[in-house]
Amino acid sequence: TAVVTLRADAPGRHYRPADEADYAAVRRAQERLAALLGEWERGGKQGLCPVPDEPISMNEIRRISVPIYGMTQWGDLFTARQKNALVTLGGLISRRIGNSSSLGDATDRLLGIAVNKTVDLGNALTRWKPDAECPVNLFARHAIGMTWDFCESAPIGDSSGSFLSAYQRSADALESILPGTAVPGQIQSADATSHPLPDQSASVWFTDPPYYDAVPYAHLADFFFVWIKRSLAEYPLLRGNYADGAATPKTQEIVVDRPHRLSSSTKNAGFYEAGMEQAFAEGRRVLAEDGVGSVVFAHKTTEGWEALLAGMIRGGWTITGSWPIATERAARMRAKDSAALATSIHLICRPRPADAPVGDWADVLRALPLRVAEWMARLQGEGVRGADLVFACIGPALELYSRYQAVETAAGRTVGLPEYLEKVWEVVGLAALETVLGTAEARARNGMTGALEEDARLTALFLWTLQTTDAGGGDGRGADGDEGDDEEAAAAPSLNLPFDVVRRFAQPMGIDLERWTGRVIAQAKGAVRLLPVAERAKDLLGDAGAGAAADWIEADPAAGLQRSLFPEWDGAPRTGARRRRRAGILDGDVELRAVAATTLDRVHAAMLLQANGHANALRALLKAEHERGPDFLRLANALSALYPRGAHEKRLLDAMLLAAPRSR
Repeated sequence: TAVVTLRADAPGRHYRPADEADYAAVRRAQERLAALLGEWERGGKQGLCPVPDEPISMNEIRRISVPIYGMTQWGDLFTARQKNALVTLGGLISRRIGNSSSLGDATDRLLGIAVNKTVDLGNALTRWKPDAECPVNLFARHAIGMTWDFCESAPIGDSSGSFLSAYQRSADALESILPGTAVPGQIQSADATSHPLPDQSASVWFTDPPYYDAVPYAHLADFFFVWIKRSLAEYPLLRGNYADGAATPKTQEIVVDRPHRLSSSTKNAGFYEAGMEQAFAEGRRVLAEDGVGSVVFAHKTTEGWEALLAGMIRGGWTITGSWPIATERAARMRAKDSAALATSIHLICRPRPADAPVGDWADVLRALPLRVAEWMARLQGEGVRGADLVFACIGPALELYSRYQAVETAAGRTVGLPEYLEKVWEVVGLAALETVLGTAEARARNGMTGALEEDARLTALFLWTLQTTDAGGGDGRGADGDEGDDEEAAAAPSLNLPFDVVRRFAQPMGIDLERWTGRVIAQAKGAVRLLPVAERAKDLLGDAGAGAAADWIEADPAAGLQRSLFPEWDGAPRTGARRRRRAGILDGDVELRAVAATTLDRVHAAMLLQANGHANALRALLKAEHERGPDFLRLANALSALYPRGAHEKRLLDAMLLAAPRSR
């Protein structure tokens, strides 16, 4: 649709429609590519096809969806001009390495890195960033999705997307982390389940294991590898390996491939747990008895957590702590519209003694609330909140369980990890409720009265879990140094959480998510969304809205507002003057059903009155709630503290609370 140009006599980018010369250049590239492939075919298809013809696996179609759009080979992800450029570039590098007397030197490796950067910015899925006026690399996240509008960067010159730019940026990055005084280390590629190190030879064992089903590492690596093996075919590590059509090895990769009808993979949760157990047992073997292990885990799906933790415990480890380390850029693509962790959780672990005793289930349960409360207070003092805090509490809680070879009940039944984690989620949820809503919530779990209703507890726990640690956020640049996906970073926060996370804190607390779906929350595509108060207006105030409700309140100020605004009907139709006046709010509904208004309902109604400028009605409602008891203001203040900064609901609550009567 447009050609972007630079002018020597004018700054900035300039745009013009494509003309016949542009289309002629595309046709010449197509003709040259056809000739190149024809020459390879006439030569008996010896060696690798110049353009990657390796098939794209269908096993990871959730993360790599392009095959369903007809892009079935890796070469299909590039235009004719891009293919020509990469084939030419790869040939030049390959000849350089083949003629070099020092195969595998630093320059060769840097050339390989630069090829990867060029491929990332030179494909038919590269987007154009309007505000920065530059191409954006494909891998803004760990997936390859269809892009309907793309830009074709120029591989020559020194602009963004060119090979020279990629080479220079890679060299600058390496220089910044490789000072002349650096002590050289030794790197060896090996299977995590079969280390080359001898027993008890390491004092520290540090690993960042695969994130369950979140990242298809090897499948994504093929995008780069098919070009690397053509460019660096003479490189010692590649020479003679990876025959025609072969891509990165995947059989032993410890990940989960979500099943679907087009997949042939058998890598399920059981495969992942078994592989993790082997890997952690091997790490336990090479670590000294007084050594320390650290396991990084940034993915928040509890299904993945449980599989990882099960592998660690069965592999012979005691988990002694967990620390959230701020490693994630707040404005990254993954953090948008989700509750992605702002930190990476580092689980600290020690080798469990071979003669570890059997633990008593009752003793573990007694110690659990104290351990969680202690750790939660410590982390909150460090400024850790929400989802980061939830998952950072798991390490100390697991020490109580993982220090034993097994935990048994008085009857001799072995308590499995899933059962224990259910208790951990429950204790963490109770501690959170006590923090944000007061000690009455904890008492309510023991059958005592005085606690807020279920929808208030759900909303409070949801918002508390949604909070994230303020990790800084970086400079807003993408991986290639150009502007990244930050144009929406300053937008209003999204109130979404993965369903699995919400289920994990709701289920142990006795909260029925289905009951509140459509009333307080919405569910779609594996996510749970907290409904904005505006979406509850019709449910709370009827079709006539806040104006009619305000008229009703102001017209009958002496009436109890619970009866007037939120009548607790018994199901029988009402008649007479009160029925007719109420019909103005309910839009003439003749079958009035029982409505038991909760404290959250009344808070939301007050927020709607505030949003629509009905000050008199709002003051009357607040006065009535003040006389009713402390629950209304207690919940309103808690929600104000829990909603993210910038949320419309927080602004409404803060303004509403300014009008609330103060206790003497």
